[in-house]
Amino acid sequence: MSRNYRLLVKNAKQVVLICNNGEKFMTKHEILNLCVIENGSIVIGSDGLITAVGPAETIRDQFAGATFDQVIDATGMCVLPGLVDAHTHPVWAGDRVHEFAMKLAGASYMDVHRAGGGIHFTVEHTRAAGPPELLSSLSSRLLRMQRAGTTLVECKSGYGLDLHTELKMLQVIEEARNTLPINISSTYCGAHAVPKGKTVEEATEDILQVQLPRLKEQMSAGTLRVDNIDVFCEEGVFDLSSTRRILQAGKDLGLNINFHGDELHPMNSAQLGAELGASAISHLEEVTDQGIAAMATARTAAVLLPTTAYILRLPQPRARDMLEAGVIVALGSDFNPNAYCCSMPIVMHLACVNMRMSMPEALAAATINAAYALGCSHTHGSLEVNKHGDLLVLNTTRWEHLIYQLGGHQELIRYVIIKGNIVVDNDKTLDL
Repeated sequence: MSRNYRLLVKNAKQVVLICNNGEKFMTKHEILNLCVIENGSIVIGSDGLITAVGPAETIRDQFAGATFDQVIDATGMCVLPGLVDAHTHPVWAGDRVHEFAMKLAGASYMDVHRAGGGIHFTVEHTRAAGPPELLSSLSSRLLRMQRAGTTLVECKSGYGLDLHTELKMLQVIEEARNTLPINISSTYCGAHAVPKGKTVEEATEDILQVQLPRLKEQMSAGTLRVDNIDVFCEEGVFDLSSTRRILQAGKDLGLNINFHGDELHPMNSAQLGAELGASAISHLEEVTDQGIAAMATARTAAVLLPTTAYILRLPQPRARDMLEAGVIVALGSDFNPNAYCCSMPIVMHLACVNMRMSMPEALAAATINAAYALGCSHTHGSLEVNKHGDLLVLNTTRWEHLIYQLGGHQELIRYVIIKGNIVVDNDKTLDL
């Protein structure tokens, strides 16, 4: 009886598995042995999962009698896992390009905030926008990320700061999850800022007494899937005790803790996250040595965001110190109106140049470790049997070109594949 499979990608010059022993994350020592097969092939089954990956000859012999819905001859090309973007804010309305001019003229993030810009500007416009408008802009942003090689993306709410708008944003994320091929991890971020006219205490009580109970109802009813809870723990935003209460309440609902910490001031957020068993903490530009040690021990991932430090001219996150201490380092684009970048290849390039990460460290951070930060590394982030068939086929003989060629991903990425289906095909042939 002939066996049928969804996709065969054959004869690739390199197949970058990342890891091949079921690792859920990789620290500095493990990344030294990034798993790459020279002249390899990969088979995706009809369920969209990886059936086999290995040397081209082995796969050819093993699947001699099989049929495939599609076959890609990747001779002279590279195959990589789909990229994972561990931190984005992609649901919003309103245009903040004018703030970029203010920042270039010397205004700080908090200066813009005080001038009525920043998060509150976006909150006003997002509250006023209808779900169809928000879904349309979200979908086009996610498709843009997908074209740049992202196949799993974390999407936050957080531009509502009230029950109605936060739920509206989460419902829009849910709709995108149900209609687009890209994989989505959904994050409730109602504590992104303190709403105008409220104190920190009032905002915290609103989240604990009003927003989270309604979220629990919708999750229990199956109308909404939410994976993570986030708080912006920062001076002038949510302090350590409010952050602790909100994160603990989210954890009690079964949400993974994945929050903004130690970005502008050292708040001891890293220690708090480690203590609460956080999956991940983002930013960490101002993390202390004690915070780094606590995260390494607790296996809490550090989601570093090189675009933010670059655009806001902040000190770079201490990636090297974290890696040396054994922290699980992941990367995210921090896509939002303040840092408008959809491209994980550009994020990896910035991580290498500005944060002094090696190319293997950056690739692991944008695949297996970013998946780990989202609680998805058992299904995503590497090319291993029974994981999702999410991969990139690159028009180059060495995978490093994806990082090396700054802004070159549009020419380099030949195919983006999600669950064995080709979702992006950048056909370079011209009819001359």
